[in-house]
Amino acid sequence: MKLTVVLPTYNEAENLPRIVTALFELEIPDTTLSVLVVDDNSPDGTGQIADDLAAEFPGRMSVLHRQGKEGLGKAYRAGFSKAIEDGAEAILQMDCDFSHQPRYIPQMVEQLKTHDMVLGSRFAKGGSVDIAWAWWRKLLSWFANSVYIQLILRVPIRDMTGGYKLWRRETLIGVGLDRIHSNGYIFQTEMTYVALRLGYKVKEIPIYFPDRTIGESKMSFLISYEAAARVFQVLGRHRKLKPTDRATQLPDINSVIQ
Repeated sequence: MKLTVVLPTYNEAENLPRIVTALFELEIPDTTLSVLVVDDNSPDGTGQIADDLAAEFPGRMSVLHRQGKEGLGKAYRAGFSKAIEDGAEAILQMDCDFSHQPRYIPQMVEQLKTHDMVLGSRFAKGGSVDIAWAWWRKLLSWFANSVYIQLILRVPIRDMTGGYKLWRRETLIGVGLDRIHSNGYIFQTEMTYVALRLGYKVKEIPIYFPDRTIGESKMSFLISYEAAARVFQVLGRHRKLKPTDRATQLPDINSVIQ
């Protein structure tokens, strides 16, 4: 299986070489792993570091440079489209800061054999978050996933805001990236909700979610609040979707990232 890891980056100069090394050290049976970095013109030189790593690992790593910081959703949609166009059979999305630990990837690959998407979950039974999290972040994240989103979207998934996901190629095509409109952290919720509405089988596996040790977190109370406030938009936009609404081909990449 050809697996592409999509890594969106913004000011991850110190983390990127470490995560790339960790990914390439993984041993996954019958799987060829490659990395696609989607860099939003990081002022700390992450893009150049990514280019240097791509030269060091020819054929296993590539870089998609974007003009500036335009949001997580656009970065992922561009990366997904590029990975699919390049022939990836499975696409993994994860953070570059080791909050999504690579050690779970072999288990996720195994689960993908019988599911359409696998989600590394902080709130599934056995999952946990860093004890150093600020109290408001723990409370807000728990409430958003275990109470608020559950009540509004009526979904069985415990970590709807989680961003550690392994997709089948066919699932991402079926989701229809051109119907995903979110650009901030609500993008994670929208993608999972659409997959569920379309009847795809989603599997949660428990993960430990540590805080980053290098660099600054992009998460803030304002970002979390905005994501929670937009859940109703996701509901209104997609609540009538059904399995017969699955897309059958990848949209033009330019329409996906606008």
